[in-house]
Amino acid sequence: MKYLKEERKQIVAYGKKLIDAGLTVGTGGNISIFDKEAGLMGITPSGIDYHQLREQDIIIMDLYGNVVEGELKPSSEFQMHSIVYKNRCDVTAMVHTHALYSTTISCLNVDLPAIDYLVAHSGGKNIRCAAYATYGTRELAENALEAMKDRKAVLLANHGINVVGSSLAEAYAITEQLEFCARLYWQSKAIGDPIILADEEMTMMVERFKDYGQPKDTLK
Repeated sequence: MKYLKEERKQIVAYGKKLIDAGLTVGTGGNISIFDKEAGLMGITPSGIDYHQLREQDIIIMDLYGNVVEGELKPSSEFQMHSIVYKNRCDVTAMVHTHALYSTTISCLNVDLPAIDYLVAHSGGKNIRCAAYATYGTRELAENALEAMKDRKAVLLANHGINVVGSSLAEAYAITEQLEFCARLYWQSKAIGDPIILADEEMTMMVERFKDYGQPKDTLK
């Protein structure tokens, strides 16, 4: 293995976390990390059980679909990852899952509204739902990118959810928070008509989340 050795370790570890946390099922979903200096991304292979995944199984690709290192077939959704790295300088990692509640909302082909202030982790007042397209296609990649403009997350109609971040840890953490919000919305709708937070409140929350947690220079 010549490329992205540390990134491979992270992808393998977080793949197991997705399954253990119930954020996807089977071999569904995919994870990637982008190394800007090298111009390469590491991405999970297609159809491999996350608990069987090894570091050498991670596929190393450029952003134009060329495999640089790896013997297995890359995720069928590699275009959905590479198009984000081409167009979002703030992003170096992406998690795509078939999380149950997020996917449930996506099947309604509606945006996930501000059911809770934690929706602000998406970077806006809601999580938009991208128009449906067949999985693994350029059309789906373009639809997802457009709907994720100024956001860190997007629902994929009748499919799942994409979440991006400046690190894989951030993308995974946001995935957890937004799946929680999707479940709140599903449960609230089941028993009544939920109250959605005002746009002004959500704008404030997005700003507050920008410096949420401990200062980075204290975390050594």
